[in-house]
Amino acid sequence: MSRLPVGHFVDVGDGHRIHYHERGPQAGPVLVFVHGSGPGASGYSNFKQNLDAFADAGFRVLVPDTIGFGYSSKPEDQAYSLDFMTGILSSFLDALGIGQCALVGNSLGGAMCIALTLAKPERITKLVLMAPGGLEVRERYFEMKGIRTMLKAIFAPEGPTAESMRKVFGLQLFDATQVTEETLAERLAIAATQPKVIFETMSVPHLTPRLVELDLPVLGLWGVDDQFCPVEGAMTLARNIKRCRVTLFSQCGHWVMVEHPRNFERLVLDFLAEP
Repeated sequence: MSRLPVGHFVDVGDGHRIHYHERGPQAGPVLVFVHGSGPGASGYSNFKQNLDAFADAGFRVLVPDTIGFGYSSKPEDQAYSLDFMTGILSSFLDALGIGQCALVGNSLGGAMCIALTLAKPERITKLVLMAPGGLEVRERYFEMKGIRTMLKAIFAPEGPTAESMRKVFGLQLFDATQVTEETLAERLAIAATQPKVIFETMSVPHLTPRLVELDLPVLGLWGVDDQFCPVEGAMTLARNIKRCRVTLFSQCGHWVMVEHPRNFERLVLDFLAEP
C-alpha cells in the first residue's frame, strides 16, 4: 500500500504535533497550503503536484496536515470545531516563527483560512480560496451528493473501504479517471488512523455574514461541477469581499488544483505577484 512521505513535525502545545512538508528557500515569502476534510485527507495528497511550481518561484512553501489529519495528532477527547482547528493552525505558524504569510485553502481548509484571517488579519497578506466551506448553512451541504457519499463512507460499520473511497474521490473530480490508485492507497492508509470523533464533532459556522470584514486581496477559484461545496458560493465571495475576484473552471469538480494544475498555479502566482 502506498504511504505518504514523512516530512517534519513541530510541537504546537497541549501535547499535539503537526506534521508538515516544506519546499523552497527559507528566506522566501511564506505561502501556506491548507487542505480540505474527508477520510484520509492530508496536505501532501491534496497539493503534491503543485508545490514545486511555487517553490521554484521563490516561495517558502509550507503544507501542514491539519489537526486530525495526515500524520498530525488526532486527539479523541476533543470537539473538532472550526475555532479549535484554526487555533492549532495559528499555533503551527507560531511554532515555526512565521510572522506574515499568504494562505491557500481548499474546502474545510478554505473555511480555516477565512477564520484565521478574521482572527489575525495582521498576519495574512493575501488569501486564495478554492471552493471554501462555511459559505452555506449546514443543511445546504447535506444536499450535496459528494457530502452524502463521503459521510456514508466514513460512518459505515466497516469504515472507509477502497470501494467507498473510490466513489467519494470520483465525485471530487469532473473526470473520475484522474483518481489514481496511489492517491486512494495514501488516503486509505491515513483513514485507518482517524477516530470517528473527528467527523462526528466537526463543525463549521456560517461565515458569509463576516466576509465583509475581510480587507485584503482575495482570489476565489471554483469548479462549476463541484459536488461538495455549491458553486453559488463563488458569487457569495464576489459579492461580499471588497477586494476579491473569482475564476470559474468549466469541466471541473472540487479540486481545481488537481484537474487544472497549470492554470491553478499560473493564476495564483500572478495574483501573489501583484502589488
